[in-house]
Amino acid sequence: MITVSTAVLRQTMAGLRLLLVMTLLTGVLYPLAVWSVARLPGLSHQAEGSVIVVDGQPVGSQHLGIDLVDPASAQDPTADRYFHHRPSAGADGPLGAGDPNQSGGSNLAADNDELTQLVHQRAAAIAAREGVSVDAVPADAVTASGSGLDPDISPAYAELQVGRVARVAGLDEQRVRDLVTAHTAGRELGVLGAPTVNVLALNLAVRDAVHEQP
Repeated sequence: MITVSTAVLRQTMAGLRLLLVMTLLTGVLYPLAVWSVARLPGLSHQAEGSVIVVDGQPVGSQHLGIDLVDPASAQDPTADRYFHHRPSAGADGPLGAGDPNQSGGSNLAADNDELTQLVHQRAAAIAAREGVSVDAVPADAVTASGSGLDPDISPAYAELQVGRVARVAGLDEQRVRDLVTAHTAGRELGVLGAPTVNVLALNLAVRDAVHEQP
């Protein structure tokens, strides 16, 4: 006859065995399998955060947009040598680099007066920086992404910045335009989303083009 204490002991041992098996499966074997797959050729770059390395030093991630700030732009925005990302809700002021330690949008509704005013300020600042009318500024240049860390911009926003970057960098405009084209990704599967330009990769390409000049 099985006593209550014997039944409790059996149930306890069964529970311990299950705990050990699940710990081995989910705490050791599964993480090890995921880690091993992430080390496979062709997958390791993405698994490590798609970090871009220049001269042996990491300079950023292909999937993390952190706007660069040119010191010269503080006195003269038209002297800014960088292509810029979409604005970030975490930036100090209408434009500028956001805090990469924070990710998120402004949570302001589309009809919010504060957001409307901010968009107008951004449009005016970008138009002045690029030497164009406010009407020429594309939508993604004045609207922040949901994460505030979007690494890509539209080809239209990149094109808007070509003239300034070429002039400040001392490059031919067509050369810079060709770099934009080379760093433009098409729609996913040919139909999903919209073409995008990775800003970090483009800025690095411009830098390399400047160094290649005689």
